[in-house]
Amino acid sequence: MFLGRKELIQSVYVSLVLIVCATFTACSSGTSAKDHANQTSEESTEITPGADQLELYLPLLEGQKVGIMGNQTSVVGDRHLVDVLLENEVDVKFAFAPEHGFRGKIERGEKVSNDVDEETGLPLYSLYGKNEKADSIVNSVDVMIFDLQDVGARFYTYITSMHRVMQLAVNHGKKVIVLDRPNPNGDQVDGPVRKDDKFKSNVSYHKIAMIHGLTVGELAKMINGEGWLENGEQVDLTVIPVKNYDHSMKYELPVIPSPSLPNYTSVRLYMSLCLFEGTDVSIGRGTDWPFQVIGYPDPVFGDFTFTPGTRPGMAAHVEQQGELCYGIDLRDVDAENEKFTLKYLLDFYNKADFKDEFFARPEFFDKLAGTDELRKQIIAGKSEEEIRASWKEDLDAYKEMREKYLLYPDFE
Repeated sequence: MFLGRKELIQSVYVSLVLIVCATFTACSSGTSAKDHANQTSEESTEITPGADQLELYLPLLEGQKVGIMGNQTSVVGDRHLVDVLLENEVDVKFAFAPEHGFRGKIERGEKVSNDVDEETGLPLYSLYGKNEKADSIVNSVDVMIFDLQDVGARFYTYITSMHRVMQLAVNHGKKVIVLDRPNPNGDQVDGPVRKDDKFKSNVSYHKIAMIHGLTVGELAKMINGEGWLENGEQVDLTVIPVKNYDHSMKYELPVIPSPSLPNYTSVRLYMSLCLFEGTDVSIGRGTDWPFQVIGYPDPVFGDFTFTPGTRPGMAAHVEQQGELCYGIDLRDVDAENEKFTLKYLLDFYNKADFKDEFFARPEFFDKLAGTDELRKQIIAGKSEEEIRASWKEDLDAYKEMREKYLLYPDFE
């Protein structure tokens, strides 16, 4: 039967309406690459992490056996990456867990055991510390996905875990996909560059600035490009970049990266306060304000008082537990403009009448700093200005190297 002009137009209109309705129905039924492509097709200035751009990496996983390095920060919107991948029929075989575990409930330095994810039944293996089975585990897949939210400090161990994933992958000819995320401290590059391998550890794995100013995707490119894997080999690396991000932007983490970094203020202050971990001064572990208060059981350190106790996920390794500490309250600082500084550390050292014992764990302090020069300079009474001048040459060289691997506009 032949349609007239008017009938033909009506028929085409109805068909278009049906197509739009069908598309809407499909988009409301699940999370897929097409969903995200449709949702992000309109121009937007919203920061979009790599994991949220399914359309860019799901095609790379078709027909592949997949392993994941992830934790509670590995999210697609408000859902865990693992759940979304399984829903999209990706053949996920296992997950590696970093420090703090797969669900982020384990406190610093505690053992992360091999286990099973209670939510999905997925086998879990630790990459925090030694794992003699790691090689055979990685050899059982084709692709490794890395998706962890870093905070921008060399001593935050998630970047050490990424290096290990890359090394295991290159050892067995496997691919690595890094789902990049913004660096909440990516607006600064500061502190000493790690010296020789004497200071290499989980908290100082790379010869980079203490506040490195890189996303994990940029650092992965640096590890490859600078030949830091064994024998200078380069892993088959794909970085799914963050959309609409630059290093000058404020970024508040949607999921806390570890138990003792519960909010934006703690994440910003962590850059400066983590060095206290080499002392017995409390930085609020065992309180509701970790990395937001500083104190010691002596009124000389300030009028603000608090008593470290126990908190879920923070019960172990609490400095000055049960002791009334005197010090300073940083909970109301202008966190967005808070940058790395030595002023807190120098102030507490200069007020202490126990200077010979101030650095209670000197070797660990040196590993955090990446050098023993900082500790020696503080003991010698150097000012912050003098200390900064001593690391300027190495820091400038690092900044020049860093420029080669930037994926996003810089803050300078």
